[in-house]
Amino acid sequence: MALSTEEEETLDSLKRWWNESGKSILLGVVIFAVGYFGWVQWQSMQVVESSEASDLFEELGTTVVLGPGVALTDEARASAQTLIQQLKTEHADTSYALFGALFGGRLAVEANDLQTAETELQWLLDNTRSGLFGSTDESLIITAQLRLARVILAKEDAARALALLDTVVPGAFEAEHAEIRGDVLVALGQLTEAQASYQAALQSGSTSTTLQMKIDDLALGS
Repeated sequence: MALSTEEEETLDSLKRWWNESGKSILLGVVIFAVGYFGWVQWQSMQVVESSEASDLFEELGTTVVLGPGVALTDEARASAQTLIQQLKTEHADTSYALFGALFGGRLAVEANDLQTAETELQWLLDNTRSGLFGSTDESLIITAQLRLARVILAKEDAARALALLDTVVPGAFEAEHAEIRGDVLVALGQLTEAQASYQAALQSGSTSTTLQMKIDDLALGS
């Protein structure tokens, strides 16, 4: 189905934000940069991951992590999607599956498939763990929540995105949370509140390359 100009601009904005947020969050980079997935030790209380899930995740890493500016081929994208589905189906109780779903969301956004992106991120949130034998890292949960809010906003459901953001305790992600909230408030026509959120993001040390432009645009429109 052909997209309108406004829808295409929204998707482009979402993709740009997704890439920018990865620079500050560093989750995807850390996962694949520490060498032979030594990140397993990062979650010391986590149950021992199965070797099969580890192998699948390593294969996923070599499939989707390419050099700067290198796009995935259709074949590589299909392979990655198969690996992600296998992780979620056969190893749903592992962190490998959760990170697989995070990458699944990214791939779906790149393919302009917002419904699948929402499904992947919601699956991640629905399958987090807590308790004596290990719990899902809080930064992963917050990352998924913020990305899900952004996807929902791109689907032009700002009220639902705001409701989700209201449940998030951002912690170290205060700047990113405030900027996304500002974007949602703009979509809802609450411009004064949006300006306050953008300023909060700025004061929280945001590294966004578009935040100041958003602040300036609101000031010009007031």
